[in-house]
Amino acid sequence: LQRDAKGQYLFDLLCHHLNLLEKDYFGIRFVDPDKQRHWLEFTKSVVKQMRAQPPFTMCFRVKFYPTDPAALKEEITRYLVFLQIKRDLYHGRLLCKTSDAALLAAYILQAEIGDYDPGKHPEGYSSKFQFFPKHSEKLERKIAEIHKSELSGQTPATSELNFLRKAQTLETYGVDPHPCKDVSGNAAFLAFTPFGFVVLQGNKRVHFIKWNEVTKMKFEGKTFYLYVSQKEEKKIVLTYFAPTPEACKHLWKCGIENQAFYKLEKSSQVRTVSSSNLFFKGSRFRYSGRVAKEVMESSAKIKREPPEIHRAGLVPSRSCPSITHGPRLSSVPRTRRRAVHISIMEGRLLPSRGCQRRMPWEEGLAKGKERLWSCPRGWGRAGGCGCAAGGADFPGDSGVPPPVTRRFLPPEGLRGQPCPGTAPDPGPGPGMRAGTGTAQQVNKFLLSVLRLLLVTVGLLFVLLLLLIVLTESDLDTAFFRDIRQTPEFEQFHYQYFCPLRRWFACKLRAVVNLLIDT
Repeated sequence: LQRDAKGQYLFDLLCHHLNLLEKDYFGIRFVDPDKQRHWLEFTKSVVKQMRAQPPFTMCFRVKFYPTDPAALKEEITRYLVFLQIKRDLYHGRLLCKTSDAALLAAYILQAEIGDYDPGKHPEGYSSKFQFFPKHSEKLERKIAEIHKSELSGQTPATSELNFLRKAQTLETYGVDPHPCKDVSGNAAFLAFTPFGFVVLQGNKRVHFIKWNEVTKMKFEGKTFYLYVSQKEEKKIVLTYFAPTPEACKHLWKCGIENQAFYKLEKSSQVRTVSSSNLFFKGSRFRYSGRVAKEVMESSAKIKREPPEIHRAGLVPSRSCPSITHGPRLSSVPRTRRRAVHISIMEGRLLPSRGCQRRMPWEEGLAKGKERLWSCPRGWGRAGGCGCAAGGADFPGDSGVPPPVTRRFLPPEGLRGQPCPGTAPDPGPGPGMRAGTGTAQQVNKFLLSVLRLLLVTVGLLFVLLLLLIVLTESDLDTAFFRDIRQTPEFEQFHYQYFCPLRRWFACKLRAVVNLLIDT
């Protein structure tokens, strides 16, 4: 990547490679050195958003879950969403009853291995697949029973569609949990879904607030506030505490983006939101994408031949825990598919056949392999679905392996960048990195000075207004009367303020006369 390449460039390049047009539902997520996850902002430079040194590891996953995934226009989009929800099911983010779990797993089985064949599928064949954090023999027998008797004849596309329709009806559909604590100190998980704001404690949903009831979201330090206006003008403020200020800010930004995407009618209605009521304090953020209604209208206009889809089996991550804190299970091996160029589930880009240059981030993955796969049990400190660096999909939560086998060709407007067959850019050296660090420190200092200057000017302006009110207004309150009767104020008023006012009025009169004469 060029140093000034925006996040939109990288995202468009990836979606072009996947032949994906309904791309507004997806995003790129990464984890910083402090183990805090972030969504890549498309309007900013990729390199400037990364606080770590290259190579950078990012994950492509669903950012905004479709309100009705079965209504998506193209099969390739439904397939990618299917992979994400299947991964949510495996990591315990999609909670459901045993009967629903068996049906969902049977749909996955039908989509991956087809109809039941006694010659190929011996007794206990469903136990070789891992669909959930925890398995039991009874559940495995139920899955196999549904697969044998109820789903025969369904194509992979039909099974995936039925899977999406069933998953959409569950309470935790679209949940991407953020660990927090309530005012009593009890652990909770906050999440934003297509239908509203959700609070989970244990395996139960304790709060559900529709998007049209959410009036405001803000944060201060580690504290997150949600302002709710319900029926009969009943107003509620929910307060939660995130593990770190960075995690709280990420939670706030996710809430702002989700509310804008699902609630607004047009992207022109999006406004810049501040985390504080004071103009010189807090963070400011603005959602930069399209809203759900615009995305659906745009999808309806797609007219092209359906792209070819190459389905692949799921490789469960060994590093991502779940809401249920279930034990991790070993991965199910799958065969290597030569046609797949981007192995998003592994968090890296594989060069196409004929490309001899090794991708720079593959070397970083090789060096940091042990770090990537050594996540402790439980949630990450920064508030994600726990990965090696504290994020939900680092590297195991992307859930969307590449479905399309196509040679790499950048889209129009993105060409001219170095590609895998060309010589690599040597990149910045140590001196340049040191200079960048110094420049960042200088920018922070200048920003602090500017903020102090703004505060000082604001205070002076307030004092000036108060002085004008004291000297020129007819307000006769006890407070103003006591100040006007002091000897110091009378001396200031007659010796300084009155002469200054006469001088200013004279100069103003002279300027007006000059303009009239001209």
